[in-house]
Amino acid sequence: MVSVKDVPAELLIRELAKYLKENVPQVKPPDWALFVKTGPNKDRPPMQDDWWYIRTAAILRRIYLNGPVGIGSLRMAFSYRAKAGSAVRSERTRKAGGAVIRNILHQLETAGLITKTKAGRVITPQGKSLLDKIALNTLKELVKQRPELTKYLTPKTTAE
Repeated sequence: MVSVKDVPAELLIRELAKYLKENVPQVKPPDWALFVKTGPNKDRPPMQDDWWYIRTAAILRRIYLNGPVGIGSLRMAFSYRAKAGSAVRSERTRKAGGAVIRNILHQLETAGLITKTKAGRVITPQGKSLLDKIALNTLKELVKQRPELTKYLTPKTTAE
């Protein structure tokens, strides 16, 4: 069985973002998403129109791989290395903004793709099957481009 770990993250996130945009009405950017920065290192809002769906797909993938997770660990996952002054001082880590992550988590909960537990947020069986299905479709598209990856697809067994 093909899982999220078997396909490149960039391809999976792109396909998942497209699916969320077209098929999940609960996931949509709020009005303030046009003006928000995604972190303290950014000077301007994101240039991509569908950045909200891409971040949502990345968060959903992260919960699938590392769940249960909380907002703090997701802020660290999307953090960056910041300069701390002159070239002599070492860099420090700055966390990503929490409002964007929190709103995305609420939308994923209403869509039924994740659920909240005492330990943090975990993926539901519906969310797991969605990600596995998209991972399988992504791997099939990748096999068309690179036939040597056929060995990673589960062979179909025939009952004789």
